[in-house]
Amino acid sequence: MLKIRYFIISFIIFSSIFMINTVHSEELPLLHKVITIDPGHGGRDPGTRYGKILEKDLNLEISKVLQKELEKQGAIVYLIRDKDEDFSKNTDYRKKRGDLKRRIDFIEEKQSDIYLSIHLNWYSDYYYRGSEILYTNVNDKNKILAETLRYSLIDNKIKTRELKKTDLFLYKNTKIPGVLIECGFLSNRDDRYLLQTTKYQEKLSKAITDGVILYFNK
Repeated sequence: MLKIRYFIISFIIFSSIFMINTVHSEELPLLHKVITIDPGHGGRDPGTRYGKILEKDLNLEISKVLQKELEKQGAIVYLIRDKDEDFSKNTDYRKKRGDLKRRIDFIEEKQSDIYLSIHLNWYSDYYYRGSEILYTNVNDKNKILAETLRYSLIDNKIKTRELKKTDLFLYKNTKIPGVLIECGFLSNRDDRYLLQTTKYQEKLSKAITDGVILYFNK
């Protein structure tokens, strides 16, 4: 009798755990996915700028909003930087190259499933505007991720330009799937206004997160 009761209790506990995990998997589509966000530039490297508006600062703001949105969906999210810093060292012969190499090391050390590099664009023609996604062919999944994110941005009514390839150091030397997301043009008045608002940062982060979910579902 005791054995039967023990079996029944064990079965109920096991079933409950299974049901909880199943519910979590359905409610949290990014459960256990490891995503690294790279807020571009930082420290001695401000990136592009418009007056006192620095790319490095907006990159970090957007990245932190994106981190929260991804974590809501169950992802394990790492920020390469969570403050105004770069990763070059005094001993680096080429400061920028040292900074980028340490970002690559961070992405790989975290055993990331994907990485998202957050940047802002600039062009001499101030009419250019909209987000833009760049990728390399180093990893076959890069283009799939880029296409999926672009589709999600369009679906969320965010102005988005055509996909582009890049051969910049960080992206061509990172084998883990990932893309460069140019969130908008700091040189464009409309983009510049939107990128500084919490509402748009949240909208952008939601669109990126939807795209990440769609990518993993594929």
